Amino acid sequence: MTEPIKVGVIGVGYLGRFHAEKYAALTETELAGVADLNRDQARKVAQALNTADYTDYRELLPQVAAVSVAVPTSLHFTVVRDCLAAGCQVLVEKPITVTVAEADELVRLAHERGLLLMVGHLERFNSAMEELGQRVTQPRFIESHRLSFFKERGTDVDVVLDLMIHDLDHVLRLVPSPVTEIRAAGISVLTDSVDLANVRLEFGDGCIANLTASRMSFKSMRKFRLFQPDAYLAVDFENRELTAASRKDGAIGPLPGVALETRRFSQEDVLLKEIVAFVHALQNRRPSPISGEAGRAALALALEINAAMKKAKG
Repeated sequence: MTEPIKVGVIGVGYLGRFHAEKYAALTETELAGVADLNRDQARKVAQALNTADYTDYRELLPQVAAVSVAVPTSLHFTVVRDCLAAGCQVLVEKPITVTVAEADELVRLAHERGLLLMVGHLERFNSAMEELGQRVTQPRFIESHRLSFFKERGTDVDVVLDLMIHDLDHVLRLVPSPVTEIRAAGISVLTDSVDLANVRLEFGDGCIANLTASRMSFKSMRKFRLFQPDAYLAVDFENRELTAASRKDGAIGPLPGVALETRRFSQEDVLLKEIVAFVHALQNRRPSPISGEAGRAALALALEINAAMKKAKG
C-alpha cells in the first residue's frame, strides 16, 4: 500500500481551512500541519483536524512533500517561491501572482526543480463546464455574466482578478487563438479598486467574447454561453445545468429543426475534485491539471484588461 503524501496548508482563513479539511479527510494524504500568521486561527484549525500548527510557514516546509497556498494574493510569489525552493509540490489559489514577471519566475523555478505547480482555477472541475468543454468545436461568440453580492473577502484585488479571471481561464482554454483586441470599461463603487467590469475580447480567428463581472449585485449569477456553428452551449453554474441546442432535421420542440437538451448535474464538492486531481497528479507523476503557464496566461490577460480600462478612462 502506498504511503500517504504528507501535505500542509499555508493560510487557513476562509478558503484555506477548506483545503485543510479536504486533505485531512483523504486516505491518500496526511495533513502534517497548517500555517497562518494568525496564531489563534492556525491553532483552531489544527486542533479541529488533529494536526500541528505554525505561524511561520517555513517551519512547516521540511515536514511536507506538498502544500496548498491560500494566503492573500500579494503574498503568493514569496510563499510559493519558498515552497518550491524547499522542494515542495504546490497548489496555489488564483490568481497565481500579482505580476506576470512573478508568475514567470515561479513557472521557471518549478520546471528547473522538476516540481508540480498547479493553479486553483476551481471552476474547471465543475461537471457542467467539463461537459461543455467536451462539446466545443469552433467557438464564434462567448458571453459570460458573473455577478455576486459584496463580500469583504477577496477585495485585496479588483473584480477582474477576483471574479472575471475564472471566465478568462475558461475562454483561453476553449479558444485556440491569440487575443488581438481588448475593449474594457470598469468602475469603482464600494472599494478603491474596480468593482464592476465589462470586456470585449476579439481573437485572431474571429471569435468574440463579451464578459461581465460585478461584486456589487443584488442577485447572484454565474452563467457562461458559447455559440459555434450549428450549436449553442450554456452553463448555469449555480443551478449546475448545461443547456445544448443544435440543428437537427426533424427535431420537434419549441424550435422546429432544433434539438434542445438540458443536463442537470448533482451537487458536488468542486474543491474536493480539484484537490483530488492535484493529489493524483502527484501520485502518478502526471503534469499539473492546471499548469503554472495556464495561471500565468489568465493573469496576463486580466492585467491587460485592467490596463485597457485605465486607458479608456484617459
